[in-house]
Amino acid sequence: MSRRERHRYDLPECTDQVWHGYVPDCRPGDLYGYRVHGPYEPDRGHRFNPHKLLLDPYARLLDSPLKLTDAHLGYRAASGRMDLSFDRRDSARAMPRCVVVDPAFTWGDDRAPATHWADTVNYELHVRGFSRLHEALPETLRGTYAGLGHPSSIDYLKALGITSVELMPVHSFADDRFLIDKGLVNYWGYSTLNFFSPEGRYMAGGGLSEFKTMVRRLHDAGIEVILDVVYNHTCEGDHRGPTLSFRGLDNASYYRLLPSDQRYYINDTGCGNTLNLSHPRVLQMVMDSLRYWVTDMHVDGFRFDLASTLAREEQGFNPSGSFLNSVRQDPVLSKVKLFAEPWDIGPGGYQLGHFPAGWSEWNDKYRDTVRRYWRGDDGMLPDLARRVHGSSDMFDRNGRSPWASLNFVSSHDGFTLADLVSYEQRHNEANGEDNVDGHHANFSDNNGVEGPSDDPAISRRRDLQRRNMLATLMLSQGVPMLLAGDEMGRSQMGNNNAYCQDNEINWVDWSLLDTEADFFAFVCGLIRLRRNEPLLRRRRFVHGSERSSVTGLPEIQWINPLGNEMSEHHWREAFARCVGLLLAGDNRNHHLAQIEPETDRCLFIVFNASRDPVEFRLPEIPGVTKWRRLLDTTLEATAQVANLDDSTIQIPASSVSAYVPFDGSICAPDGNKSTPAKSDTARETN
Repeated sequence: MSRRERHRYDLPECTDQVWHGYVPDCRPGDLYGYRVHGPYEPDRGHRFNPHKLLLDPYARLLDSPLKLTDAHLGYRAASGRMDLSFDRRDSARAMPRCVVVDPAFTWGDDRAPATHWADTVNYELHVRGFSRLHEALPETLRGTYAGLGHPSSIDYLKALGITSVELMPVHSFADDRFLIDKGLVNYWGYSTLNFFSPEGRYMAGGGLSEFKTMVRRLHDAGIEVILDVVYNHTCEGDHRGPTLSFRGLDNASYYRLLPSDQRYYINDTGCGNTLNLSHPRVLQMVMDSLRYWVTDMHVDGFRFDLASTLAREEQGFNPSGSFLNSVRQDPVLSKVKLFAEPWDIGPGGYQLGHFPAGWSEWNDKYRDTVRRYWRGDDGMLPDLARRVHGSSDMFDRNGRSPWASLNFVSSHDGFTLADLVSYEQRHNEANGEDNVDGHHANFSDNNGVEGPSDDPAISRRRDLQRRNMLATLMLSQGVPMLLAGDEMGRSQMGNNNAYCQDNEINWVDWSLLDTEADFFAFVCGLIRLRRNEPLLRRRRFVHGSERSSVTGLPEIQWINPLGNEMSEHHWREAFARCVGLLLAGDNRNHHLAQIEPETDRCLFIVFNASRDPVEFRLPEIPGVTKWRRLLDTTLEATAQVANLDDSTIQIPASSVSAYVPFDGSICAPDGNKSTPAKSDTARETN
């Protein structure tokens, strides 16, 4: 199809701040773009330039990737006046075109899995990186939507046991010019070009139908699809950036500009510009985009990058602001999963725990606490208890539930799990930024050697620490998230900011399944344990002051190695590293009595970050004489389950273990029970 311009049509009408018109004989497959006339007055926020071909913000598909050149600039790059100058070069030859699409697709009996928040196990993956090296797939499908939707990929995800895949950005995005100049790319994709069109580089040739087929197949397997979306900024950058779409359509409306000098942009995102959701048409575009991905593409939810920016208004972050309120009342969006990255770099940007009911938040305090606890930092028991309890200190208010906390120990941003136990320092030299990019505080431990080691003792220690962190993750209240490849020991070779590496640094190495088979089986077992234990998937916060109507026990108790409830003194011991958690079931006041018949049971968990074994007395529970071990991170998968006869057990050094009553008896209520009252410190901890 010719890319030469054939016709120009005026959009003669403007209704409610939107220009529109009728284009006769327009058919699927036709290509188009916009040219917009208006003042070029950067000092007043206006950057109209009809020499620049612009993308339709509502385009459903683009015909090619964007390859930035100086012709995309609205000004003359060589001019001493920089962006105050005006460039008359036509950018059309270097621009992708918008494609008129046929939206028809046979969804059949596709249904959203609608997994409850409490039962969700999230799996963060990159569409290209997940299957790029997957030899079970045809070469043409690797690294594509079709590759993710291939039966081999889906069988793997089902075997692992996750319930949702969180796809790193799949909106069309651009490669930053400074990366292109270094021979690198924007691999992560957090540089949105268009909010409606799926990224073409991940297509095997199937267009929109390929994406929809992927979603349908994942749904058939009971797996939800969550999109990581970037509505806080665009790829047009700051005042020196290219004119591609929004800047040339209406710069002063789409972006937040400095009131004192509208030549410049408010940069709460750290990416050069900030989308202006205070403008009704910009907010409408974002809402239309979100609804489109749910209604037309059938996705099941969103993870919002730098979500604090979306809730920022003139007076700062507002949990009742226009965007959050619009989502909460929307008949479509209020029914899907909503994850917030609750921070940006603007004033007051860190807002963990402050989003409204109905949202889950990426909990970086959980990440850092678990890392520091297993690294052996002093005084971590109180924080560990809070995080394992679902971070109730931050979320137990305004009608929120434990699933408001999205728990993770690793994500795309930072070290992988394998690198957490293999590196103390970042090694980002491949990024070409002199190793100053990426997080400095990783709370990691190389366990004796920086990087790979062939020392069997170091390898065993690293494997154990990986097991401990993932066991903690799966035994915590809240929504656990696993980073793709962590279940098989994927390494980025110490790179903790691999945003620009489209190569083996980021791609999942499927050959690791051969060498990491035991660890993969262990992770599958952890997810299965969580799925089988309702007490790990609470739908409400419980506290020690609340007793189970079934067992008569406090619904949650923290136990010291002597078998007694933790006291204020125990919580304050800086060198204490071992604690037990007793959870008691209760069928009151919620429908779990019908769908989870085993909520009357007890579950006992012991976390021991000490380098030495600890003698631990099992809690005394009326009617319980024996316990069964379900988990011990120091043992192979086949040796996990065992029955215990003694009331005092030896907890291995650096381990997590879990136990349930074995003799089949139900912990029946006993009005004569005498259970120690929960101390103030423990109550505060929980």
